[in-house]
Amino acid sequence: MIDRRILLASTAGLLGFAGLRWLRGEPALAAAEKFEVEKTDAEWRAQLTPQQYDILRKEGTERPWTSPLLKEHRKGTFACAGCDLPLFSSDTKFESGTGWPSFYQPLENAVGTREDRSFGWRRTEVHCRRCGGHLGHVFDDGPKPTGLRYCMDGYALNFHPAAATAS
Repeated sequence: MIDRRILLASTAGLLGFAGLRWLRGEPALAAAEKFEVEKTDAEWRAQLTPQQYDILRKEGTERPWTSPLLKEHRKGTFACAGCDLPLFSSDTKFESGTGWPSFYQPLENAVGTREDRSFGWRRTEVHCRRCGGHLGHVFDDGPKPTGLRYCMDGYALNFHPAAATAS
C-alpha cells in the first residue's frame, strides 16, 4: 500500500514541476512554423558557438553588458548569427542603458515577432524571419521616430562594417 505522505509529496512535486514549465513557457521556436533556412539540431550545434546556440535556438539570453557589440559604434549592418540575414542598420542603434544592443527599427522584412508569455508576463519576442533564430524582445519605450526598443542579444548578431569610401 502506498504511504499517504509519499503520494502527497509526489503529487506536489509533479504539480510544482508543471507549474514551473508553465511559468517558464515552452520555447516559441517549438511552434510548427516554417522558415527559409531550416537545419537539424545537430547542424545548428555544429555551426553556432554554445552561447549562440542557447540564444538563437533555445531562446536563452546573455548576461547584460557582456556583448562585444554593445559598444560597436561603426557604420554598418547587424546580421543574424544563424543565417547572416541583415537585420539592423547601425543608423538605428542607440544607447538604451539596459546592457544589450538596442535599435529603434529593424530593416524592412528582416524580423518576425510573436507573443512571449514565459516567466508569467507578456512580451513581444523578436526572431529572424529567415531562420527563426531568437534575437531578443521589442518594447514600446524607445526613442523617436518609432518609440520602439528592439533589445537584442548581441551574441545572436554579427556585425558587418560598411565599406570604406575612397576620396
